[in-house]
Amino acid sequence: MSGSAVPSGRGSNGFVFRLLTGSIKALSALLCRVDTAHLRRVPERGPLILVTNHINFLEVPVVYTHLQPRPLTGFVKAETLGNPLLGPLLFKLWGGIPIRRGEADVVAFRAALQALQAGHIVAIAPEGTRSGDGRLQRGHPGSAFLALRSGAPVLPLVYYGGEQFWKNLPRLRRTDFHIVVGQPFYLKHTGGRVTRQVRQQMADEMMFQIAALLPPPYRGVYSNLEAATELYLHFPSGAHSNIRPPL
Repeated sequence: MSGSAVPSGRGSNGFVFRLLTGSIKALSALLCRVDTAHLRRVPERGPLILVTNHINFLEVPVVYTHLQPRPLTGFVKAETLGNPLLGPLLFKLWGGIPIRRGEADVVAFRAALQALQAGHIVAIAPEGTRSGDGRLQRGHPGSAFLALRSGAPVLPLVYYGGEQFWKNLPRLRRTDFHIVVGQPFYLKHTGGRVTRQVRQQMADEMMFQIAALLPPPYRGVYSNLEAATELYLHFPSGAHSNIRPPL
């Protein structure tokens, strides 16, 4: 997927891709009890934006390997390119999209848009940085722009339990890694200028949908679900709010 946002692991790198991806999946199953039942809710084809929480390094290899063979990419901080181990894995083999944090990265945005146009899944963590403890931080306003521009459906996916990994590892305990997939929605804007304030509200509305899927201790700054709005969200036929499900 790299800069062209075309999934790696095909062609000449196919054997290496399958070997490393399969090995990492097996290792994660050895170290963690991964609850994958909800992953069946992730469509197998078609453009899709996965919006997720971001706890630590663990969620990327666990979710990526368990969603294979679906074409999947996501934003990875550009500094990781220089890491001799993670750089080749995340960018060359798994095709992550390098993004420069703290600025409007047009190249990264275009690569993600290209991936969606090709019918791939693009993962976004609106928080931007790892929380470490699993409690949600404020989402960044720029996270809404790709969904608006592409028109692709947005699917909230959360994980929790992985924050205990480093505590469990020295004790030779497996970590419970829970994955929950919610109801899809679209971002909509009916007119007027999409200001930073509007984008922030959109990001907050997405984050509240994420928060609703998490146990209360993990909801962080989005703990008060009563304060959630859905002004810019559109739920397609057959789907419903993750916060306010139908009676």
